[in-house]
Amino acid sequence: MSNERKKGLLVVVSGPSGAGKGTVLAHAIRNYPNLQYSVSVTTREPRPGEVDGINYYFVTKDRFKEMLVSGELLEHQQVYGNYYGTPKQKVLDKLEEGYDVVLEIDVKGALDIKNKFPQAVMIFLTPVNRSTIEERLRGRDTETEEQLKVRIESAIDEIKQAVFYDYIVVNEDAEKGAQDIINIIKAQKCSVDNNKKFIDNLIYGGNDL
Repeated sequence: MSNERKKGLLVVVSGPSGAGKGTVLAHAIRNYPNLQYSVSVTTREPRPGEVDGINYYFVTKDRFKEMLVSGELLEHQQVYGNYYGTPKQKVLDKLEEGYDVVLEIDVKGALDIKNKFPQAVMIFLTPVNRSTIEERLRGRDTETEEQLKVRIESAIDEIKQAVFYDYIVVNEDAEKGAQDIINIIKAQKCSVDNNKKFIDNLIYGGNDL
């Protein structure tokens, strides 16, 4: 058996606003040390309690455009007038080190990643019902009534895109949702597609098992 660490999995998690993605992923990362969170870049203002470099890298629109032009982003999207993107090099470095990297991004960005990285594991996280979406969005107390209406309509449109993902996790409970994601990652590591080199070595010989 080779001591070389196997390349990590790229995991994409999407879901509508109010699905509880941040809470579920925090549980997953705490309980599965090999899973690393990819911090996105955004031009929007921080919400109360958010910390630069932990929740997001908060940058100006000019800096975001510089990153885009210089090829520093894996994907980028404009959402509600703000820009979001995934820093490329940090993700690639972690994957090469053998860590599994999770991207928490919207549907458009997720499908863009899937086109560039067909091997990415696509997970759609959804709340139990529609009323939960509205309750969680209202609980933030950060949007006007009109903005809430737009976000709720957008959430329903995003749920329609779940058919393009590999797995759906229903967030009835944050810890259970996190364990479901961990189980998906573990199962993916045992998939035939992820072990073709191992199988070839068994068939044709070689010491790098």
